[in-house]
Amino acid sequence: MGRKLFFLSVFAIPFVGLAQLRSSDTTAISEIVVSENRLQIPFSKTSRNIQVITKQEIQQLSVRSINEALAFIGGVDIRQRGPFGTQTDVGIDGGSFEQTLILLNGVKISDAQTAHHSMNIPVPLDAVERIEVLRGPAARIYGVNALTGAINIITTTQESNSFSVHTQVGSALEGKEAGDGSGMYGGGSLQLVAHVGHTSFQNLLTVSQDLSNGQRYNTASSNRRAFYQANLDLDERNSVTWMGGGIHNTFGANGYYAAPYDVESQEIVNTSIASVGSSHQFGERFVLKPRVSYRYNEDDFRLYRDDLSKGRSEHSTNAFSAELNSTLYSSIGDFGFGLETRSEKIESTNMGDHHRDNHGAYVEYSTDALRNVLLNVGAYVNYNTDYGWQAFPGIDIAYLFHPSWKLALNIGSSQRIPSFTDLYLDQGTNVGNRDLKSENAWQYEASLQYHVGNLRVQTGYFYRNIAEYIDWIREDAADPYQPQNFGENRVQGFHMSVGQHFKINEQSVFSYEGSYHYLAPKDLTYADGVTSKYILESLKHQAILRLAYQQGVWHISSGNRFVKRELKNSYFLTDIRVAHRHKGLNLYADVTNVFNQSYIETAAVPLPGRWFSLGIQYTL
Repeated sequence: MGRKLFFLSVFAIPFVGLAQLRSSDTTAISEIVVSENRLQIPFSKTSRNIQVITKQEIQQLSVRSINEALAFIGGVDIRQRGPFGTQTDVGIDGGSFEQTLILLNGVKISDAQTAHHSMNIPVPLDAVERIEVLRGPAARIYGVNALTGAINIITTTQESNSFSVHTQVGSALEGKEAGDGSGMYGGGSLQLVAHVGHTSFQNLLTVSQDLSNGQRYNTASSNRRAFYQANLDLDERNSVTWMGGGIHNTFGANGYYAAPYDVESQEIVNTSIASVGSSHQFGERFVLKPRVSYRYNEDDFRLYRDDLSKGRSEHSTNAFSAELNSTLYSSIGDFGFGLETRSEKIESTNMGDHHRDNHGAYVEYSTDALRNVLLNVGAYVNYNTDYGWQAFPGIDIAYLFHPSWKLALNIGSSQRIPSFTDLYLDQGTNVGNRDLKSENAWQYEASLQYHVGNLRVQTGYFYRNIAEYIDWIREDAADPYQPQNFGENRVQGFHMSVGQHFKINEQSVFSYEGSYHYLAPKDLTYADGVTSKYILESLKHQAILRLAYQQGVWHISSGNRFVKRELKNSYFLTDIRVAHRHKGLNLYADVTNVFNQSYIETAAVPLPGRWFSLGIQYTL
């Protein structure tokens, strides 16, 4: 570890020296209108704990997928089973992967079967404009299942025509394991992104393919994606937006779910999404936004890929949603009202056929009319056919006691409804529990923010209490895991972050972004001999440092992460990218996991060691 920290220090010292030079505003993040709620508040006026990573920042990272980009956002816990975007669980501030809501352009795409498939996103990384992470309970903003937060992925839109092709190849430069073919482990990707349109009609079309022969025995993967999005302005007051896409994943699942019995397992997943929405402005003060969306997921898990007569589970899930959002602008603030309904259905050879409906309504009020105060208050009322009525109030308030300083307080509640897997799974090593109750949480957070020019500093503390907390446990190694409600799960956490951009001269730009998160669960203990899935992988310490320097057409960047989980060994990862960008051509070389660390993020899946990649992107 000492050698790694020394390397990081040496790499960072020249950049720290540059930080003493003059700075200028090179980012317009404060002008971004985030989708943290239906009221569409500018980033500079939010009173919530929101992280935003932009397209420009993503391009500086040595990452190949949305999943990998999320690993460089503070407080976001990425637990990959399959690298290169194959299969990933994501949590926020120590929450489980099922407590985080995933959205694409504001449309909920989380999976009702199992949140293991929530990150099946049909959009390649090149088509992502930014990623917004809303930390803390978000029921009144997005409805149920946003218990610890929500991640909203926003795709690119532009009024001009363009076409880009991006290809990448990489390898560990190490020979394959015995019985897993011959040659070296490696893989590659191809992304095609096209923008077609003009001021009133914009179109985004993407196709992509990722191939890998794995990083260990039976972990080869093939991921194909296609996506289309259109924005049409009918006139100055009316517009229509629609999107649709699909992803087909085939991957070896050695150690993914039932180690050590799944060495020969394989999974094939097909996910499709579609949505149509519109916006209508009546007068100068009222906006109405209806939207319908659909998500279909087909999951074929084969415990023995060469023998489909046993250990095979096939699931298909349909989720249909309709929502009506409205905003009323007034001299005293903005009011939001809305209704939504969602129908979820599963047909499964393993879990049987089940159906449930969810109906919700919300009201929200936001104002900056009070002197130096930003206020957002609201409530969401929900009815679920399995769990009945519940209400989730919340309030966010911020005080700007100085032009550069903001003190914020957030209090909110939220819920997580058990997935179909939690309730009905019968897989031998994992068995569901039909008697599960839904999880309910309250969270309290205080934060202090400082922002002047390009310097942004934030620190904060939160306390979260989850009632009827769900964890998968077993009392003996020979028993199957089964989910149980365990009363209260109380967690307190501390976080801090700092970031800055510098324009040294007309040719040189430097930026850094650092964060640290500490999480401390309280009073969650089990009897001796009881093994827990979630405590084992719960995040405890996370430190992230991103560095980037541009000199003319040359760019060099480094992403560094230190992670310590509750009951697992810590690991420190460093990635480096060197790029040459001139006009529409971008050539780069990556080294990920520079120190060749052996590490596991979840389950029994060792992730790749040192990996070398070359890439080329051309935009016309």
